[in-house]
Amino acid sequence: MEPAKPKSEPTVINLKPIEATPESFKEFGQVIEASPDGEEFGPNDAQLDLSKGIPRFYIMNLQNRPLKFSTITHHASVTQCLGSIGAHVWYLGVAKPSLVDPEEVKKYKGKIAVQSRFGHFYVPPAIDDVHVYRIAGPKFIKLNNGTWHAGPLFKADAMDFYNLELSNTNVVDHTTHSFKENGVIFSFDE
Repeated sequence: MEPAKPKSEPTVINLKPIEATPESFKEFGQVIEASPDGEEFGPNDAQLDLSKGIPRFYIMNLQNRPLKFSTITHHASVTQCLGSIGAHVWYLGVAKPSLVDPEEVKKYKGKIAVQSRFGHFYVPPAIDDVHVYRIAGPKFIKLNNGTWHAGPLFKADAMDFYNLELSNTNVVDHTTHSFKENGVIFSFDE
């Protein structure tokens, strides 16, 4: 009997964090900053899609979220808003939405579309399409429907975050892609 081959160590891809600004983040969603009281609704406000269920706005306590990840998630049916309580620095890994119209699956430009366990189709994110954003100060992030995301990630032992999604997002609309299958872990530092 041949001895088992040792598993190779994963490839660590070091990413350089990008400062989240309305311009730098627009491909993935919005960066929402403070506006004067009484200002009317406009394009600088979160453009939300909460139409497919009951909205859930809550405080999410996260612990031990170091500056690395190997899985990434998207929500096909809802926008999601995240912001740190206390305006602490945090990070979010992202890749652009890759949802595919069911009518277009067969002719989707030669790429392989996958059907999620929730029924929608998507193309898995490419390693080269993954970025990390640094979010600092009194602002929050609105993710577009289908935006792949990993995090929030942070250096502290624990942080609290505002989270706006649907009441059942993590049960009926939580598609995850693992880069471990490709032997990849993303890492970054300030």
